[in-house]
Amino acid sequence: MLRWPRASSSMEPVVIDNGILALVGGLFGAVIGSFLNVCIVRWPAEQSVVKPRSRCPKCSYQITWADNIPLISWLLLGGKCRSCKQPIGALYPAIELATALIWAWMAWRHGLSLEALEGAFFFTVLLGIAMADAREYLIPDEFTLGGLVIGLLFAAAGGGSTLLTAVIGAAVGFGVLWLVEVAGTWLFKEEAMGGGDIKMMAMAGAFLGWKGVVLTIFLGALAGVIINAREALTAVRKFIFPPRTPSGEKKHLPFGVFLAMGAALTYVVGPSILSWYRSFSGAM
Repeated sequence: MLRWPRASSSMEPVVIDNGILALVGGLFGAVIGSFLNVCIVRWPAEQSVVKPRSRCPKCSYQITWADNIPLISWLLLGGKCRSCKQPIGALYPAIELATALIWAWMAWRHGLSLEALEGAFFFTVLLGIAMADAREYLIPDEFTLGGLVIGLLFAAAGGGSTLLTAVIGAAVGFGVLWLVEVAGTWLFKEEAMGGGDIKMMAMAGAFLGWKGVVLTIFLGALAGVIINAREALTAVRKFIFPPRTPSGEKKHLPFGVFLAMGAALTYVVGPSILSWYRSFSGAM
């Protein structure tokens, strides 16, 4: 809960409840989510996110502003295009809802602060990376390199030592996965790690620091093993990770999805895990 001074002689504080901030953050996040949908679809195809305007994926009908209101328009139209009446996938409003919840949660958790804005941007970029990699097996540079710049700017706003931590984290994130790529390619005679994954970890390192990088890789790999090993999730995997390679060609799971999971978990519970590890190792 934040307190702002009221413009009066007594200077009594004005209380802004975090619930109100969460509501405003959620509304703003829904708008961000609508734009994120455009980025997820267009950036992998190397298309502009400015022009042309949003269109129906089935009939190319140009969507008007009234039909492009986050969440509300999709519900009012019954999940169908106004022109061709063909279904518009629920993934679009789902991303808008997820982004709205991200921004609302950060506002609730951190109040009106730089930390809330930083966390909201970080999670939004992670969501964009996960969805782009799941759909296209590709992580656009706009997410990774753009996110890296944003992370360093937030770090710079926090002071020199914070910026140094971010730079070291970015370097470690890039370096570790680059070494995995080099070693894996040499051992298995095929690409072991995509360039997008490497740049993604540089971005994550700018937000999480080098310790967060290590934990992100561990948690991401663990999530990948668990999800890939459970046969009960085969149908879900086929929906989330649709086949994109020719018949007979070896398929790879989009590791960026799991790295995004690991980074999100590291942001939320990383400090607790590291604190537990220090206590555990100190007791041995």
